[in-house]
Amino acid sequence: MSEKATTPPTSKRAHDPAPSEAYAALMKTGWAQSPLHGITVAPAVPWCVARRDALSEAFPGIRLVIPAGNFKVRSNDSDYNFRPHSAFVYYTGVAGVEATADAVLVMEPNGVGHQPLLYINPRSTRDTDAFYRDARYGELWVGRRFTTEEAQARYELETRHVNLLAEILGDKTETLLIRGEDKSLDEKVKVHKREAEFLTFTSGARMLKDKYEVDEMQAACDITARGFADVVRVLPAAVNTPRGERVIESAFFGRARIEGNDTGYNTIAASGSHACTLHWIRNDGDVKLGELLLLDAGAERDSYYTADVTRTLPISGKFSPAQRSLYMLVYEAQKAGFEAVKPGADWTDINEASQRVLAQGLADMGVLSVSAEESLQPDSGLHRRWTLHGVSHMLGLDVHDCSQARKDQYAEGTLKVGMVLTVEPGLYIQPDDELFAPEFRGIGIRIEDDVVVTEDGCRILSNSLPRHPDEIEAWMASLLG
Repeated sequence: MSEKATTPPTSKRAHDPAPSEAYAALMKTGWAQSPLHGITVAPAVPWCVARRDALSEAFPGIRLVIPAGNFKVRSNDSDYNFRPHSAFVYYTGVAGVEATADAVLVMEPNGVGHQPLLYINPRSTRDTDAFYRDARYGELWVGRRFTTEEAQARYELETRHVNLLAEILGDKTETLLIRGEDKSLDEKVKVHKREAEFLTFTSGARMLKDKYEVDEMQAACDITARGFADVVRVLPAAVNTPRGERVIESAFFGRARIEGNDTGYNTIAASGSHACTLHWIRNDGDVKLGELLLLDAGAERDSYYTADVTRTLPISGKFSPAQRSLYMLVYEAQKAGFEAVKPGADWTDINEASQRVLAQGLADMGVLSVSAEESLQPDSGLHRRWTLHGVSHMLGLDVHDCSQARKDQYAEGTLKVGMVLTVEPGLYIQPDDELFAPEFRGIGIRIEDDVVVTEDGCRILSNSLPRHPDEIEAWMASLLG
């Protein structure tokens, strides 16, 4: 069926709801042919084949529907930038500027497994009125999309117009849907008792990263390191600008957009006591000499694989004695966390190793009313007043990846070669905390790195960024001149 015959109706955002016949005729004539040449197979495609094979094997005889999702309205007729569901990306390789709303991957059972079918809203060619009238999808408004033939060449999947999806969803084939991403599919597909299992499988499948994924995450960490260097270079401007935290946020965002798709999450640019607020994303504070900057930021690749890195930096370029002493405690806690990352270790071992160091350090400082061992008991946990969060989470297409995986795979599971995760202990001394001496109050410190589990331990993907305070001071001096 031709693209023209299946062009969707003009959206409510049409710029001209009733063009004259002469105007409509003019807009369909006089255009040169513009086929895309030299289309190459998307880099993730060879890996997607194995991923779909595993998915097919897990759900024999059942139709599997994975939507990319719909646009989400930001305000009135303005949408947020579209970002497809991670499972759709994982099984198709469709990502970055090539990803379009309303696309759907269908794994259609064929007796010996499944045939993968990609349904898209294809290019609005010049002989359609959608080309110039549809402000949401029309090429004149939002740019060129792939035709079905071009998408098929790019992703090596049989590709059809999304309007044809209703033809197969109307039969009685048992169907599983990732629900909540596409409103029209939620209405058309009957709820199935195994939907939660389906979502859990697609999330748990991402626990072990293949080589393509690890390479993408290494590249994301490398971009992130350059973004952190950009931030150091703008520190003088941040100090001299009201709401200087936004100077910092902007510097990192620029690097993420230039070299990648975006930031992987909202940047935390927390100066001074703002670092004691774990999710400080307002970034509207001043940046002052003598204080610390806690920068939690990650660049996201066009593939959507993201880094997640935190450094705590002295704004003046030098740590004070109090800042350094707290920093070194977190530094040693992170080292213990790194050492706990190895195949066969329990997931909880990472947190326990880091918390043990933090609790002992707090006891040595005299702020704990009990011993470190007592505080580490489940019925105590007094040290957590100053540590607050766990020290690790999975990382990948989502900054908190695999969140729907089974507990025995993740929170109650063991580490396996190929897992990518963070190690991120922290200490947060609130500005009004009278259990600490005044020189420590208002200091928040977190050190976070991304690691991949290897045969003999782990490899730190973000290792190009310095961690030790001496290395940080030397690095900052080299950038500030």
